[in-house]
Amino acid sequence: MQTHLQFEEIVREHQSMVFRTLLRLTGDREQVDDLAQEVFLRLYRALDNFRGQAKISTYLYRIVVNVAQDEWKRRRKERAARVMPFSAQDETAPDYMESFAHPDPDAEQQLLEQEFWQTVDCELLALGESERAVLVLYHQEECSYEAIAEILHLPIGTVRTHLHRGRQRLGEAVRTRIRPREVVAR
Repeated sequence: MQTHLQFEEIVREHQSMVFRTLLRLTGDREQVDDLAQEVFLRLYRALDNFRGQAKISTYLYRIVVNVAQDEWKRRRKERAARVMPFSAQDETAPDYMESFAHPDPDAEQQLLEQEFWQTVDCELLALGESERAVLVLYHQEECSYEAIAEILHLPIGTVRTHLHRGRQRLGEAVRTRIRPREVVAR
């Protein structure tokens, strides 16, 4: 009975992190519910064996990353399934625009900002699995280098390398996609 109550409390406390992280790691809004269910199922099965050597959030992040990696492998095998980035026009996608404070931008500014974030999301999904996982855990989930190293079972130096390279590749890819539009617009 104690484990069941403990599990419910963990789910309530961490469900938004699980959904948010899965969405950013996989980019698949349609699958995120099923993937989150798999995360919590794995947690429930493993909870009796959890010895408390790590924080429960670190343990849960590891499960999230494992589930995302399983999904990446499944997609690789299918190759026919195409990953769709978040769309600003997709009503089921989170509206990141609302989280940014801005003084009533005009329609053109709103469109440019939406296109920018759509480009970032698309290019994030194009990164390698390790770089994407490190970027999401560091920038979105605000995990420390140490926590990411523990979650991904990587040395801290490798985490820093993936973070550095991921930032460079993401920035370069976004700049490459946005620059041609800026030249045409002038």
